[in-house]
Amino acid sequence: MRAPPDSRAAPAGPARARPGHALITLVEPHPGHEYAYNRWYEDDHFYAGAMAMPWIFAGRRWVATRDLQELRRPEKSAVAQPVTAGCYLSTYWITEGRYDEHMKWTVAINTRLNRDSRVYRDRTHVLTAFQDHAATVYRDGAAGPRDRHALDHPYAGLVLQVIDTDGPGERAELLERLRSRELPKRLAGSPAAMVTVFRPTPLPGDRMTYVRQVEGVSTRLTLLWFLERDPRDCWQEHFAGLERLAGESGRVELVAPFVPTVPGTDRYVDALR
Repeated sequence: MRAPPDSRAAPAGPARARPGHALITLVEPHPGHEYAYNRWYEDDHFYAGAMAMPWIFAGRRWVATRDLQELRRPEKSAVAQPVTAGCYLSTYWITEGRYDEHMKWTVAINTRLNRDSRVYRDRTHVLTAFQDHAATVYRDGAAGPRDRHALDHPYAGLVLQVIDTDGPGERAELLERLRSRELPKRLAGSPAAMVTVFRPTPLPGDRMTYVRQVEGVSTRLTLLWFLERDPRDCWQEHFAGLERLAGESGRVELVAPFVPTVPGTDRYVDALR
């Protein structure tokens, strides 16, 4: 087990409230385990497995009911097989510059949770990746919440988008085009207040065995669209064409809408299937 970070390091080094890194995890509870999984994650794992750890400063859970799952594209996805897999999405912000220290802690604490039988087995990790922040694009410029507030602000929905490219050079080119042209154009007049863009990083070799290694470390971009309206009310007009966003520079492998969970409740659990 790795040793936790030394608390004497806290007075030195980065300490700004910026989402320099993220944990983005898309999980499918096994059929018949939806209620038990939701209660385990909300009552224990959201806190003990994430929020209680050093350098995570914000977190939020999202859910895709069956009608939201059926809006996903493309039909054949390199991320989710089938594309409807992954009812629950959890997103966490990690302080910029503190990724290595956080990883030491998260491997150690999850090893302990596993040893203490506090890991729920009847679930599948569809996509779980720590990510480095690459860009944030705002619809309204300096007005409104910043990306540091995104997981606390009461947004009505979120769209997870994953884009794959052929190589690091193509990814860099696509990122610049998205940041300077495509995302500002898409955001203008839309119900999305901001888009955060991340690059996945590899998981450590001593990760939990039920979490597979991250794909597309040098070729993938992960986008989070934060919506001020329920995605079901504005999907066709504003988001149905997101699979074309990559143009010829890449391939959109997932566009998936979610709404926020209501902490402490089982709201939406009966609408997952």
